Amino acid sequence: MADSPDGALRKTALNSMHRAMGAKMVNFGGWDMPVEYPATGGLVAEHKAVRGSVGVFDVSHMGDIRIRSKGSTGGALAAVQHITMNDASVLAVGQAQYSAMLYPEGTFVDDVIVHRLGEDDYLLVINAGTREKDIDWVRDTTKEFDCTVENLSDSWTQLAIQGPRAMDVLQKLTSTALGAIRNYWFTHGEVCGLKNVMIARTGYTGEDGFEIYVPSDRKTSEDVWTKVMDAGREFGILPCGLGARNTLRLEAKMALYGHEISESVNVWEAGLERYCKMAKGDFIGRAALERAKAGGVGRTLVGLEMIDRGIARDGYACCNEAGETIGVVTSGSPSPTLCKNIALAFVPPAMASLGTTIYVSIRGQNCKARVVAAPFYKRVRKAEPPATKTS
Repeated sequence: MADSPDGALRKTALNSMHRAMGAKMVNFGGWDMPVEYPATGGLVAEHKAVRGSVGVFDVSHMGDIRIRSKGSTGGALAAVQHITMNDASVLAVGQAQYSAMLYPEGTFVDDVIVHRLGEDDYLLVINAGTREKDIDWVRDTTKEFDCTVENLSDSWTQLAIQGPRAMDVLQKLTSTALGAIRNYWFTHGEVCGLKNVMIARTGYTGEDGFEIYVPSDRKTSEDVWTKVMDAGREFGILPCGLGARNTLRLEAKMALYGHEISESVNVWEAGLERYCKMAKGDFIGRAALERAKAGGVGRTLVGLEMIDRGIARDGYACCNEAGETIGVVTSGSPSPTLCKNIALAFVPPAMASLGTTIYVSIRGQNCKARVVAAPFYKRVRKAEPPATKTS
């Protein structure tokens, strides 16, 4: 992972390869990242490759925090339980869960994926744009626990291989039986001749897929990227940028920090209550969430489909028939899968029923939309191998 001088954009170990492939680069949270690859078709082609076959993303800008026991067993689990809203005590070794870290007000520090690496050993994968804030937060809020906090964010190059043919591609590069890894589980194995590579079956696209964690030096990273692309050639694999990552996660109604979740949005408003285990005991933000639930939710996240022409972009106002502002679009885009303009928006609960007409203010015009079910897209899931323990 390449360090940058103060004020300069940070670069992943694959930055030169992205540029050599003609990627359109953007500043994403202080990182120089590919938004799309015009030479191979651009955003729409990348999106369709992931939905129909396979694509690969460089997600090395994501952060990684390891929390493990310092002395007595149980210190790391106690710390993770304190700072996250899901129940990490149900995780088996090799299992992961979606969760979030909350402020005392019940709003979001960040959403995370918690992996149980060992007996009292956890890895939290965090968002790129909130890395430093998250790491400081974890260190500050776990000081009283018998645990060690390590920032491993620059230790790995992370590749996300996503789509219905992702397993076919990765299986060429590893002897690990990928079909035995269930969704939101992980293992370690040999990949591209590298020992002890973490292989996780997670993702942020709404498709099946795997994330691999390899050493972050440039030579190793470029070698693995090249081998993944070569292995996927017969399936039409495409390199994918942040643009397709955004449209894919929007169709699947996956939250993005600063949009559907933030320091001003609580868990109930974001519709993520199924991941918030109030019964597990105390954790940061729990008391505020109890009060918020008792007081009633003032806004809720809904899916919108545009009826009139126009694209509901992030931050656009939502209005009622009288033209009064009643909400805001959190994310919006044309959907390459559905060939419709879709969005997620916060609106009052009274206007959240399916079929309700909402108007989106687009360049001075109130354009008609309707509330629809979200996720907008759900993949057909194959039967998974049995497991001894589930989250």
